[in-house]
Amino acid sequence: MRTEDVLAAIATGLWRWDNASGIVSLDAEAARLLGLPAEPVRLSEAAVRSRFHPVDWNEIDGVVNLAVAEGTLAEARLRIMDEQGRVVRTVRSRSKPLIEGSDYQLVGTLQEVADPQPGTSGPHTPITGDWRRSREAFLLDAGRALAEARSTAEVLRVAASLSMPGFSPDGLAVFGMSGERLTVIGHHGQRDGDEGPFSSMSLATAYPAAEVVRTGRAIYLPSPDEYRRRFPMTWPLAEPFERQSWAFVPLVVAGRTMGAWMAAFKHQVAFTPDERSVLTTVARMLAQALARAGVAESERELSLGLQRTMMPVLGPGIPGIRVAARYVPTGGGLQVGGDWYDMIRLPGGTRGGAGRIALVIGDVQGHDVRAAALMGQLRIALRAYASEGHRPDAVLSRASRFLYGVNDGYGAEGEGPGGGPRFATCLYLEVDLESGTVDIARAGHPDPAVRMLDGTVLLRPTAGGLPLGIDADTDYPTTRLTLEPGETLMICTDGLLETGGHDLDSGWERVRRLLEQHRGDDLEELADTLVEAVHGPGSHHTTGPLADRREDDIAVLLLSRRPATTVREAPRRTLMTIAQAEPERIAEAREQVRQLLHDWTDEDQLDAAVLMVSEMVTNVLVHTDGDALLTAEVGCGEKSRRLRVEVSDASDELPHKRHPGEMASSGRGLVLMEMLADAWGVEPRGEGKTIWFELREPAGPEGCCS
Repeated sequence: MRTEDVLAAIATGLWRWDNASGIVSLDAEAARLLGLPAEPVRLSEAAVRSRFHPVDWNEIDGVVNLAVAEGTLAEARLRIMDEQGRVVRTVRSRSKPLIEGSDYQLVGTLQEVADPQPGTSGPHTPITGDWRRSREAFLLDAGRALAEARSTAEVLRVAASLSMPGFSPDGLAVFGMSGERLTVIGHHGQRDGDEGPFSSMSLATAYPAAEVVRTGRAIYLPSPDEYRRRFPMTWPLAEPFERQSWAFVPLVVAGRTMGAWMAAFKHQVAFTPDERSVLTTVARMLAQALARAGVAESERELSLGLQRTMMPVLGPGIPGIRVAARYVPTGGGLQVGGDWYDMIRLPGGTRGGAGRIALVIGDVQGHDVRAAALMGQLRIALRAYASEGHRPDAVLSRASRFLYGVNDGYGAEGEGPGGGPRFATCLYLEVDLESGTVDIARAGHPDPAVRMLDGTVLLRPTAGGLPLGIDADTDYPTTRLTLEPGETLMICTDGLLETGGHDLDSGWERVRRLLEQHRGDDLEELADTLVEAVHGPGSHHTTGPLADRREDDIAVLLLSRRPATTVREAPRRTLMTIAQAEPERIAEAREQVRQLLHDWTDEDQLDAAVLMVSEMVTNVLVHTDGDALLTAEVGCGEKSRRLRVEVSDASDELPHKRHPGEMASSGRGLVLMEMLADAWGVEPRGEGKTIWFELREPAGPEGCCS
């Protein structure tokens, strides 16, 4: 009797699926089971797929791929649909892949089976809709959790926490390779030290994980007898763990087997095609997660190495000052960019005194390796120019010419290696540690800020030029301020200000509140507070709702002069120059006065002070050919605080009080001062003059003059 006749007698059909051509061949019984005329037929894959329930077709597609990968039998239950979409019968399909190179054929049988009754279950029970949905939900959750893991340790923790639907393992191990030897990357469900015998095993050993790594094929051991039969030499290593079933699945990335994953069970598991499919899918996700984690850890190590090389060590022992600094790279990627800071000992200090230092902070455009490389070059160049004894303006002019020359080989944006020329912002400060004078040159960078003894924080507007590298012949004017003992200077990159949806203005307000709320003189604690305000504490740099939210590199540097032994009430003071070519800085002058009087009790006096400052500075720019130098100071008088504002210029012509008409546009300055100020005057001073006014606070804060 022919094979076809025997199969027909037991209602079993024969079919062949050619993967290369997409043609499915059915014998007469197989055609009948699919609801077609009972005669041999050759159909397209699409025509056959239309006879199956779409959910079941997706299921068998995964089972077939698994069988092809493992070289095992593919088995599944399928519902047959009629042309009206009604289920007419359920069949069991069993098939064996015949692999030829990259193509394969499936040869199998179809046999009608009874639908399972509700409530029945067992190791070979087909997947029900609920079980299928549970499995899909599990795989989605597992994939999401593994995708968020950033380190090997996190990947292993996620793998240990996976609860597989219906057959969760109680023991896990991840094996890797080191040369020709097997290594244990991590394990769960065993005691520390249990991995010893497996941690340096030759890949030639007759051990399941070693064989999986050698062959790239999974091994399923449903019982201790099966383990003992197939691997008698290494069974004594597994026997003490008292497990009943084991799955060893290859970890494959980009077609290369990088290790093996063991799932061990204290209960017996049949390892049905559905269960093997879940284990294989988890293994694929686990392999991808481990590969990503390995790359991320290598990048982090490279980043840390670059940071350690490029960031200076702010050594102790400089008399009279305290310094703290932080550099935090942007989240993700290589985690290295173009922000930097530096502190340089300058030549020519006073004999036996503290001498001079330079503080530098800057930001090279970009967050990549080239930005880091340019940062390193620029930092070395700035150190060289500073060490030669150049003043701040000359240091930045030379640095800009240097970066312009480096950019010369990059042409327009997108040309040359690295994607076009780069520019850099920079702030260079020369600090005299004895007198506290600070000379500042600025190249497109955020201004410095000063926290005074009473906690008031002022942004110090400084004159500046273009960012470095844009123009080979850019001038950088110098601004001078004085840092009193006990005051703290802060310089930072824009990453500290603009992260978290803030612009420079709102970001500065956030930072100013933090500086004013800080108590004590611990600069290290203050530096941590500033950084944590942007992206949370270091413990939050993980996955989940507290994920790292850094958007830009952050560099911040704090310097404080140690207060004198006898603490005195130091006045608040601000000083700035308004050049003839920069009338827009009158608005900055008004804002400086407002910040200086942030806790002044009389709002009308505050408005009057701002108005008089605006008039005084405007008169200098309109009626003289020179710049205006503004000095404002809040100090304690006998009973209350006193504001004194001076505006100096180089003109010898003294102002005259006039009586402007109602519609006059000038001549109001001295009249306003006579009306609004408690005292005012004009003083000739060598080459030039100074106009000044004073306001006395009616009832200052309690204890302000104690």
